[in-house]
Amino acid sequence: MNLDDIPITTTTGESTTLGAFDGVRLIVNVASRCGLAPQYEKLETLQKTYGDKGFTVLGFPSNQFLQELSTDEAIQEYCSMTWGVTFPIFEKIRVNGRNAHPLYKELTKTPDVNGKSGRISWNFEKFVVTPDGTVHRFSPRTEPDDPAILKVIEASLPAPTQ
Repeated sequence: MNLDDIPITTTTGESTTLGAFDGVRLIVNVASRCGLAPQYEKLETLQKTYGDKGFTVLGFPSNQFLQELSTDEAIQEYCSMTWGVTFPIFEKIRVNGRNAHPLYKELTKTPDVNGKSGRISWNFEKFVVTPDGTVHRFSPRTEPDDPAILKVIEASLPAPTQ
């Protein structure tokens, strides 16, 4: 399955696909009540730094670890009011198991730096999808501004036009 063709739904109920977001995409399963929630701040910094250069952070809330708010509206409000999030947040989804969202069924086929593929281990697992469709997987504890993530993002951005 081509990642760009996978349907996704915004917190406001609008249907779209991953392909609607051109360039480099950083996909993150987020949770508002997680101890890693302060990563929202660094995710937003990445969005502000690279957003006009062909990069987008895409947040996918999940309550599979029992740390997300109950409604999409509450999640959106928390993200914008607490962390100033401007990047797209999508409807709450499942990231593991039989009923995992098709996006995560595809993403989790990608191994991390230790060669481990499969289940999402925790909130804030990160996937950088480059324009050519290559997926790079990073653990939840890897900060969004980690040099390994920045290297993939910067190497995959389109060259600036003169």
